[in-house]
Amino acid sequence: MSDSAARDRDAAETESALSHPPVAPDASAAYGNHPDQVIDFYAPRDGRAGAPVVVVMHGGAWRAPYDRQHMSPFADFLARRGFAVASVEYRRGSEIPQQRGSGPVAGRWPETFDDVAAAMDALPALLARELPQADARRIVVTGHSAGGQLALWAAARHVLPEGSPWRLPAPPPLRGVVALAPIADFTTAVELNVCSGAVGQFLGREEDFEARAPHADPAVLLPTGIATTVVQGTTDVDVPQAVSEAFVDAAAKAGETVGLTLLPDAGHYPLIDPASDACAVVAEELTQLAW
Repeated sequence: MSDSAARDRDAAETESALSHPPVAPDASAAYGNHPDQVIDFYAPRDGRAGAPVVVVMHGGAWRAPYDRQHMSPFADFLARRGFAVASVEYRRGSEIPQQRGSGPVAGRWPETFDDVAAAMDALPALLARELPQADARRIVVTGHSAGGQLALWAAARHVLPEGSPWRLPAPPPLRGVVALAPIADFTTAVELNVCSGAVGQFLGREEDFEARAPHADPAVLLPTGIATTVVQGTTDVDVPQAVSEAFVDAAAKAGETVGLTLLPDAGHYPLIDPASDACAVVAEELTQLAW
């Protein structure tokens, strides 16, 4: 497929995924004082008790214009599959004041990670209050693109460097992670200029990047001992297949097996598009870990 054809296909897939109207949550709850520190909850549509929980981390290159709203149809899709869903919002990058017109930068250090850690720590109590029918003992984390990086990171906090403010003393009680086209290997993502240099913007200039990467790069935070699967479209031009393959290779070198489900002729957005076959595959991967 030519580059122009690939871009045209990507545009069509993106339009399809983002064409679904937002779905309002059944409840929302704050996990902090900032307006972005909120979790939306979707109850399982079949009304079952003891439903496993899927925690959703949205993507958007950690940039402010992209929030959890575009993931609400995906969250509703999972709720219709019998899951209880917790869709996490977090602080993202905004325009640099000195460079107006330059566009939003990627992420906020350390606030983005502060928020994901705080959300995950608050989740059991919030689930008990907002979704009592959910089984907080069966939690799977998923995330798309930049959200895939955050999902992997949430499962790796116990292997963060000593002294990290986000480090856990033991593995988090998760059934597993399903990372969707994740920005999972920072070295490869930088080499490929994924999302217009988002990783470099997030971690900062060279000396900051080197100091921060060991606290943030999923390909370094291995092994986790938590069941992990990556779902990747083979025609993804936003986060190419090479990024996922580099993460899976890094896991293997660390002595851990990470599943890699490649979806032929699927790009970046079908993974979260309820109208696509790829989204059904994602639901099946979540089911295998959750039940």
